[in-house]
Amino acid sequence: MTDAQQPSVPGLVVALDGPSGSGKSSTSRGVATRLGMRYLDTGAMFRAMTWWMLQHGVDVADPAAVAAVCDRPVIASGTDPQAPTITVDGTDVAAAIRTEEVTRSVSPVSAVPEVRARLLALQREVVAAGVQEGPGIVVEGRDIGTVVVPDAAVKVYLTADAAARAARRALEEGGSDVEATREILLARDRIDSGRATAPLAMADDAVHLDTTFDTLEQVVDRVVALAVAAGAVDGSS
Repeated sequence: MTDAQQPSVPGLVVALDGPSGSGKSSTSRGVATRLGMRYLDTGAMFRAMTWWMLQHGVDVADPAAVAAVCDRPVIASGTDPQAPTITVDGTDVAAAIRTEEVTRSVSPVSAVPEVRARLLALQREVVAAGVQEGPGIVVEGRDIGTVVVPDAAVKVYLTADAAARAARRALEEGGSDVEATREILLARDRIDSGRATAPLAMADDAVHLDTTFDTLEQVVDRVVALAVAAGAVDGSS
């Protein structure tokens, strides 16, 4: 790691929000790797909760049923940006949470206030560990800068054209139908932006980056530059 990659401000938090397919995960992992920081994918935690509900036959369309059992699963997130992990009750669910069934069910589960409260507490524990024990953490999600870490030193809100987002997500999923993927993404946008608790929204002091026409490396460079400006690295080399 070069001097320019060494964080000089202990406990820096980079909050990165945006809708599905905007490039949050790849950007967050790239920034965390570049700066030697930890990484947390909060969306994976909601997917893990959703997977558990489906596995246990809970009606994900029934908020009361979801709320009644959301304290049961033990969800743990690994924070290595080059090899992030997610487990439920000790089981690796990194692949299982990316199925179409989970994707279609995660928004209604995420909208349940009790689920958000449970996972918010877990997320803040992980962030606190990244701040206290390591050089800092990059956290991605939909309410990081507004709810999870509203005092983050760097806040970024990523967006991209719906067509570009759908193409990226379809490619990630092995060439699934782009138009069908686009409809799923737009449906998730409507649910996530319209929920009463912690809706998808850009923090007032966040930097808005449209990634439609940028490469991943360009977006990572832009976020790293914001971290340098905030004092995360000395940027001398």
